[in-house]
Amino acid sequence: MATDLELPERDQMEYDVVIVGAGPAGLSAAIRLKQIAAEAGTEISVVVVEKGSEVGAHILSGAVIDPVGLDRLLPDWREDPDCPVKTPVSDDHFLFLGPAGGIRLPNILMPKLLNNHGNYIISLGNLCRWLARRAEALGVEIYPGFAAQEVLFNEAGAVIGIATGDMGISRSGEMKDGFARGMALLGRYTLFGEGVRGHLSKRMITKFGLDKNADHAKFGIGLKELWQVKPEKHRKGLVQHSFGWPLDSRTGGGSFLYHFDDNLVAVGFVVHLNYENPTLSPFDEFQQFKTHPMVRDTFEGGKRLSYGARAITEGGYQSVPRLTFPGGALIGCSAGFVNVPRIKGSHNAMLSGMLAAEHMAKAIAGGRAHDEVASYEESWRASLIGRDLWKVRNVKPLWSRFGTWLGIPLGAIDMWTNGLLGFSFFGTQRHGKADSASLKPIAEVTPKTYPKPDGVISFDKLSSVFLSGTNHEEDQPVHLQLKDPSVPIAKNLPIYGEPARLYCPAGVYEVVYANEQTKADPRFVINAQNCVHCKTCDIKDPAQNINWVAPEGGGGPNYPNM
Repeated sequence: MATDLELPERDQMEYDVVIVGAGPAGLSAAIRLKQIAAEAGTEISVVVVEKGSEVGAHILSGAVIDPVGLDRLLPDWREDPDCPVKTPVSDDHFLFLGPAGGIRLPNILMPKLLNNHGNYIISLGNLCRWLARRAEALGVEIYPGFAAQEVLFNEAGAVIGIATGDMGISRSGEMKDGFARGMALLGRYTLFGEGVRGHLSKRMITKFGLDKNADHAKFGIGLKELWQVKPEKHRKGLVQHSFGWPLDSRTGGGSFLYHFDDNLVAVGFVVHLNYENPTLSPFDEFQQFKTHPMVRDTFEGGKRLSYGARAITEGGYQSVPRLTFPGGALIGCSAGFVNVPRIKGSHNAMLSGMLAAEHMAKAIAGGRAHDEVASYEESWRASLIGRDLWKVRNVKPLWSRFGTWLGIPLGAIDMWTNGLLGFSFFGTQRHGKADSASLKPIAEVTPKTYPKPDGVISFDKLSSVFLSGTNHEEDQPVHLQLKDPSVPIAKNLPIYGEPARLYCPAGVYEVVYANEQTKADPRFVINAQNCVHCKTCDIKDPAQNINWVAPEGGGGPNYPNM
């Protein structure tokens, strides 16, 4: 396998700020840096690298957006005809589902924090594409198709930038024809806005012990489809959330249906990754949900356009790690700023990018570089972000501890008291343990089975992955790395039935037998070309044996409007 000693030197480019990830956090940071420089009559050079083939290609979210971040970043967004934020929420429905029916909960009972009045239904990918155009108009350099693969440090151990991945390395590690060395992008400060469980952010958290004083990071997996429905079934502006069936009371999660634009409905399903049954399949729970009599009718006669999946940060206020370290900082979902009960994170991602930009710009103006801009870390709790997350800090741990039937009402009471009285009867609850430690041995659970998909409302994994536009160069190093290749068969299979084959929403992992009838000679197979970059395997594997790293730039899903 080729080593660094055998590779040519990297070309280098220098900037004031290097930003990893062209999501709402990274693009907001880039825009704000340029705004500050223009206001001061100075110049701040900014570059954004994005592993997707284009900006928005890897962006997946519900999404209902609270416009507070947009209002602060680009107050003229409502006057821009190209801005894709067009559908205001007109109606809110909350449903509790049972196997054969359900009830709509009165809106008056729902905590005011969950009110979507004034919010908008959007494609977050399309919003990021628009933000990228606004950023480039201000002079930001954006390079899609280039995956940040390595963090660069100086002799003192401070971050000085990143290196993009080499292109044209074979699966065996040899240089192929057309090999191209990655670039070194050097900056006075580097912001990591990779989204949930970013592989470089994960390294920074470990290297600098950023989670030393934080609670366990918590996650969910969100699965989403975009449908074009029949006009008579479309209710533009309707937001519908549900909990209950098909999940049992010990498994957290729920659904969303968002009606927007021209006869489009975004349907999604979230499963909290602290579930206990190793035979549970989040993908199949999602497909089963769509067959519910209160849901199915919306999609009858419609057409499924897109599919995707992505992990979601769910730890909230108490799980946010330290945000700063020498030479850099975490922003957006790399920091874990999702408000779980509101099912919203984009507004906090934008606000965190802006907040980081303001502190980095001040440091740059003072002639600083590669030091820790601790003022960003010290300021977020008193900001809109901290106040947003503080009010809902107990909802997730109460749900996890007491289950759906008791945990949700307790969480609602907690949101009411936080919203009206400014305090909680519960103090600040802890999360207990990591999601990877929650599975029970397969011998202790009732195995779950799922109905065969009908190909009309419910579908299989491979046809779904096809709709995600996922593509990887097959002859490249596998980006799903096993720390110990023996673990899946020697440990995970006998204890848990190897849950990777079920929790993965893209059919990446399989257990293949030489003799299917006798289950002889099992092999663990990784179909890395199917990976939609959801990061669930990196989070949920009970042995913490799977390490997700960025594949060759431009690989992965190509979501057109998710």
